[in-house]
Amino acid sequence: MDPLVGAIDQGTSSTRFLVFNAKTAEVIIHHQVEINQSFPKEGWVEEDPREIIQSVYECIEKTCKKLCHLNIDIGNIKAVGVTNQRETTLVWDKVTGEPLYNAIVWLDLRTQSTVERLINKAPGKNKNHLKHKTGLPISTYFSAVKLRWLLDNVDMVQQAVLTGRAMFGTVDSWIIWCLTGGRKGGIHCTDVSNASRTMLFNIHTMDWDHELCSYFDIPMELLPKVKSSSEIYGRMCLGDQSAALVGQMCFKDGQTKNTYGTGCFMLRNTGNKPVMSEHGLLTTVAYKMGPDQPPCYALEGSVAIAGAVVRWLKDNMGIVQSSAEIEKLAASAGTSYGCYFVPAFSGLYAPYWEPSARGIICGLTQFTNKSHLAFAALEAVCFQTREIVDAMNKDSGVPLVQLQVDGGMTANRLLMQLQADILGVSVVKPSMSETTALGAAMAAGAAEGVKVWSLSPSDLPRITSEKYEPQINSDESEFRFARWKKAVQRSMNWETTESGCGDNGLVKVNSIP
Repeated sequence: MDPLVGAIDQGTSSTRFLVFNAKTAEVIIHHQVEINQSFPKEGWVEEDPREIIQSVYECIEKTCKKLCHLNIDIGNIKAVGVTNQRETTLVWDKVTGEPLYNAIVWLDLRTQSTVERLINKAPGKNKNHLKHKTGLPISTYFSAVKLRWLLDNVDMVQQAVLTGRAMFGTVDSWIIWCLTGGRKGGIHCTDVSNASRTMLFNIHTMDWDHELCSYFDIPMELLPKVKSSSEIYGRMCLGDQSAALVGQMCFKDGQTKNTYGTGCFMLRNTGNKPVMSEHGLLTTVAYKMGPDQPPCYALEGSVAIAGAVVRWLKDNMGIVQSSAEIEKLAASAGTSYGCYFVPAFSGLYAPYWEPSARGIICGLTQFTNKSHLAFAALEAVCFQTREIVDAMNKDSGVPLVQLQVDGGMTANRLLMQLQADILGVSVVKPSMSETTALGAAMAAGAAEGVKVWSLSPSDLPRITSEKYEPQINSDESEFRFARWKKAVQRSMNWETTESGCGDNGLVKVNSIP
């Protein structure tokens, strides 16, 4: 049979292992395991590294058993790629192989005081002080400040650093180290797309930067070796959003994709030269398809809360019993009836980078019910995406005419139609939804020494898609967006009280004049 390529897709809420046909890009088989999150304090989000790696083992084992039941030889799997939640930060002991603390998840807010201290010492208190090297503002989002918190607050981490036993990595590094031997010779590495999300990596020299490490007071011996996104080094890897860019086959300058998962992440391919945003976006390394290939860069707009708002409505508010119900509930109203929702549960990411912002619901009346709130939650995802598109259009000078989408939330047809209406452009959803895992498989299969997957434009598989066109006039779209923007300003002007309500991210009920 045709050669197969596997992909480990380790996300914020689940782990999957998928096996693709390298000639057709068809998913042959897969297995998925949910991941638990813990919230020890307000704004803290953690995951157990042991559970993460165990979920990887389980997914691989169950998928291989399913292949055997289909009478498919697992020896046909020629390579395995890794794609992962990016900025989530781990430190482990290389002698015992044990994690020294839970993984601090990318949307965790505990480092807010650390970020404020770092910004205050920057010239002019400028949060973009390091952007010329990193492409990133100083923010709670990125790995360096999470690692700094671990070094400052966890005794076991401090002791392991002193004795030379500590290893730092994002989730890809932890998975690869464990799969390639762990404490018995495991490979401690990462790829350029993950490294570029740490604030310790120079996106021009494509290596760890002494000045940046000194700025955050991070010992460089903790850091993994940086490799390309497509080469043999035990396992190939890509950060999840970079993998989705590849899986959507956005290889040309200007092509743009948006992934709707726990958060929302839009990447626009900018070619082989980094474009520095002047409108609140990130400059990131998209991928590097081989050790001797040039890097490809992207502009990125990151939204902390997308699918997570549906989980909040389900788990915290009990408005729906399952995430799938949100579409039917919202459709029953067909409008938010003037209700606007800013789900700033982890502050606001792009284009504001305001960690102190808090969630807010505005425009409630006696008529408002749970259907309107569900509709407002879906609109909030679309409005946040609209802000990113506006910023990208300003940075690039070329208006977006079509948005390629992927991720779990794209199964919601109402959300996709709302997105087309609010953007005023076509929204294109591929029929094959596993684009993030597909991107990791493509990078793995295309690696020198594997070469079972061609990335030549003429050889790329044709994947059918579904297109959503705008169905409302632009005046209505602009009016709704302008009202939501007023709610955003309210969320950023939230003032904490002595009781700490603002710090707890409680909903502030208000109306928009």
